[in-house]
Amino acid sequence: MDSMRKSRLSPYKQGRLIEHFVAGTTARCAAILCGVNRKTAAYYFLRLRALISFELEQECDEVFAGEIEVDESYFGGKRKGKRGRGAAGKVPVFDL
Repeated sequence: MDSMRKSRLSPYKQGRLIEHFVAGTTARCAAILCGVNRKTAAYYFLRLRALISFELEQECDEVFAGEIEVDESYFGGKRKGKRGRGAAGKVPVFDL
């Protein structure tokens, strides 16, 4: 994976921060483990989230080009008492 452009962090530290980001480590804990300032790690995590969001948005534009049909169904509930959508215990499920 290429290192992030305009970053003063070494590629090694960038790789370590990315590993911790993927593992779900908090930015503060990752900063301690990688030996960088906590603000640096938090900013790096923020930039990673922005990159992921941008890539997902680009992919979403390709996938959802055109008309989209949505359907809904209700599952569960008991046979006694009220029936239909208003019955207690039913779970709405949406499908594309």
